[in-house]
Amino acid sequence: MRIVSPQPNKARIAPLAVLPVFFDLIDKRVIAIGGSEPATWKIELLAAAGAHVQVLAPVETWCQELIALAESGTAAGSISLVDCHWAPSDLSGAALAVADIEDDDEAAAFVDAARHEGVPCNVIDRPAFCQFQFGAIVNRSPVVIGVSTAGAAPILGQAVRRRIETLLPHTLSAWARLAQDVRGAVMAQLDAGPQRRAFWEKLAERAFGDAGPTAADARITGAGKTPAPGRVTLVGAGPGDADLLTIKAVRALQSADVILFDDLVSAEVLELARREAKRLLVGKRAARESCKQEDINAMMLNLARQGKHVVRLKSGDPMIFGRAGEEIDMLERHGIAVAVVPGVTAALALASRLNLSLTHRDHAQSVRFVTGHSRRGGLPETLNWQALSDPATTSVYYMSRRTLPEIVSRLGAQGMSLETPAVIAGNVGRADEQVWRGTVGEAVAAVTAFPLSAPTIFAVGDALKRADSGRLALVASA
Repeated sequence: MRIVSPQPNKARIAPLAVLPVFFDLIDKRVIAIGGSEPATWKIELLAAAGAHVQVLAPVETWCQELIALAESGTAAGSISLVDCHWAPSDLSGAALAVADIEDDDEAAAFVDAARHEGVPCNVIDRPAFCQFQFGAIVNRSPVVIGVSTAGAAPILGQAVRRRIETLLPHTLSAWARLAQDVRGAVMAQLDAGPQRRAFWEKLAERAFGDAGPTAADARITGAGKTPAPGRVTLVGAGPGDADLLTIKAVRALQSADVILFDDLVSAEVLELARREAKRLLVGKRAARESCKQEDINAMMLNLARQGKHVVRLKSGDPMIFGRAGEEIDMLERHGIAVAVVPGVTAALALASRLNLSLTHRDHAQSVRFVTGHSRRGGLPETLNWQALSDPATTSVYYMSRRTLPEIVSRLGAQGMSLETPAVIAGNVGRADEQVWRGTVGEAVAAVTAFPLSAPTIFAVGDALKRADSGRLALVASA
């Protein structure tokens, strides 16, 4: 029978610059030639992989880092220093060979000797003399991730490694070791197919949570039949810019089964969520039909009782005017585990946007976050307007688009100067952001340029003074 390769335009995998492979070096002999600092880094890496590294180099070329490494020992493998020049016969029987050689003729001789002995070789920072490359490494052993740019852009490879590092919890190592430990029992006790898959999928999901495994995670009997207890994580999505998410927030999104998200959560934040996660919009927004809080509570409770990890994704910070207290109380009353991941709240996003300190010590000794919207729709009746009229306190009124004129009236009635600096901001941190700067007396007219449906904050206080005396008119950020 003749097998015909598919046409190039029907390839199942795109071309690879290099083939990623992983060497098992445990108890294997590896040759390293050279005692320089670059060689020392490779030697330490090889020993960490369990190799017995024999370093061949004249003693006068041994750097202090290499000597200290050999004397202190390594967590795995071993290092032995040999005061000699290398010879082709030294490579016989080695699993790998690495060299720090600058001379082209000597490097070529090293490669020829390695090929003769069938030993994969690498000349450090000399791609033309390398049969394999050391990529950037993310170490969550036994989970090991290698990043290569095929020598084209090593700094870019390091940047990719750093990005992956932020996404992978350090507890992933413990979860991977648990998987190793229970693999035999899973194979023996669980039927092939859905039951085994359910166990491994649940373990994998929990591995991207906030904690390491417990004894309960290692139990096999009944796994895949009885759902694990569900949980809810309240996550702050910040003002909209995905780069302002915390690492912990990204991890929560990556481990979610269901995401209940606010109307103000940006698409770029949702893009970081686990692809398989179900996404449900439960937003509450001025001048629009909203999901009732009672319905949101019921959804969270029902989904968690099904054993799901529910992420309640809130714009800004969950604990700042986000009704998180009500949700936490309800879930805890029903025995559902709740965790909170903070986010950047709108007032702080605005301060960074304008490069203003809300507590500049020459102008303000405190800051207040004040709700500008009560359950009945107007200003809360319990606000202390005398305290709020102090210009040495920076006050930021949330949800204040409709109530701003009354806020100004109340402040003026308490004696606050209408020349006190003020800022109005809508859709902070989003593409359609609007910012106005002026005085309290000018704010009532200025707020009419802000849509009623835009989430709007109103900041007041001497700390908001500009370095110059000019006015920043209404700005729409592109």
